[in-house]
Amino acid sequence: MINPKNAAWILILSILVGGCAPQKPKENKIVVWHWLNDRKDALNKLAVDYKAKTGTEVEFKLFSPADIYSQKVIAAARAGNLPDVFGILGEKRTLGSFVKAGHILDLTPYMQENSAEWKQRFYPKTLEVVTFNPGNTFNAKEGIYGAPIDTTVINFVYNKSLLKETGIDASNPPKTFDEFIDAAKKVKAKKNVSGFVCGWGEGWLLDCLATEWAINLMGEDKFFKTIKGDVPYTDKDWVEVFSYFSKMRDSGMLSPNITTMINKESEDSFSKNQAAFSFNGTWAVNVYKQLNPNLDYGFFPLPKISNNFPVKVWGGAGSSFMVNAHSPNKEEAVKFLKWLTEKEQQEFLVKETNNLPSIKGCDAALSPILKTLLESLTILTHPNTWPYNEDSRVIEVMDKGLQQIVMGLKTPEEVAKDIQEVKKRVLAK
Repeated sequence: MINPKNAAWILILSILVGGCAPQKPKENKIVVWHWLNDRKDALNKLAVDYKAKTGTEVEFKLFSPADIYSQKVIAAARAGNLPDVFGILGEKRTLGSFVKAGHILDLTPYMQENSAEWKQRFYPKTLEVVTFNPGNTFNAKEGIYGAPIDTTVINFVYNKSLLKETGIDASNPPKTFDEFIDAAKKVKAKKNVSGFVCGWGEGWLLDCLATEWAINLMGEDKFFKTIKGDVPYTDKDWVEVFSYFSKMRDSGMLSPNITTMINKESEDSFSKNQAAFSFNGTWAVNVYKQLNPNLDYGFFPLPKISNNFPVKVWGGAGSSFMVNAHSPNKEEAVKFLKWLTEKEQQEFLVKETNNLPSIKGCDAALSPILKTLLESLTILTHPNTWPYNEDSRVIEVMDKGLQQIVMGLKTPEEVAKDIQEVKKRVLAK
């Protein structure tokens, strides 16, 4: 029997390997598909600027929500009607499927021109998200298959006002887990608010945090060996990682119903000064601005649990554009993406959209809140840049198990055992 998830991927692959319909004759126009509602006006302004500069028209076509956009891209790939430039949402295996089907132009030769000037612009970890290295697990041809236009980082967030009112130095956020717990408990006791709120009803936030602590405690080498199957989840280091979720629970710092709360609810609660700390991505800058323009907050990296290995935080390319390998306008499309990722255009996007740039050297354009994220840009990690990726069935059990730890239904040891049982079954297949 075919696993339903495998069946879904077989369907996607069969779609992607579909026909390559004849392309329209080359014209002095580039069509770009995207899903970025928040950047519609900014992108259209850049299109006007590009036409004035080069004479080439750029038409941005917006399709949303994200799932509708993804369906449209897959259908267009099947029919051979992809636009000149488009983005791909989802895991790296999705990007790999498009690459193997020949739909995406390898940008490596262009990135390497002029002593790799284009390639050297980007933050390395941001570019890695759209790069396939030799011998990658997706069996995609080695190369760079996209141009990132921004960077996303997942970080801890703290309410500066609540810390100040509690007598805590708001200019020096916690650097260790113990400092984090202590500050959260103090704010809760004095201000009668939650010490920590997060959308842990969405399992990926739990997986993200557990991953960061695991890398800090055991190092990337042992972490990757676990994914590969050489180290069991019942290893003492993994049990210790899971125990930090029980420590947060036992401290009394967690927001009520945190394991059923979605991220939007968490963002709403934090914006209303109802929690001292949270865990969220850079998109929160725009969310908090909309919900409470006067919110006084900042970002800080993972509170470390060990001095044995460096702290790493989830992050990488937030949005990237790919060039249709069959487009008669592909050379013009590459020129446009080069222009879009130049400093002037990147600084414009930073100021207009409150997103981190994908290239280096734009620090002066960052708002004070975005500048608090600069430290994290040098310590990024992400599943889309790892040599191995964990099976979704294992991740699902881990997320559920972490929720059960937080609810007091299972111990870290029991959850570790549950995860390893599923891992064994996955490896056996």
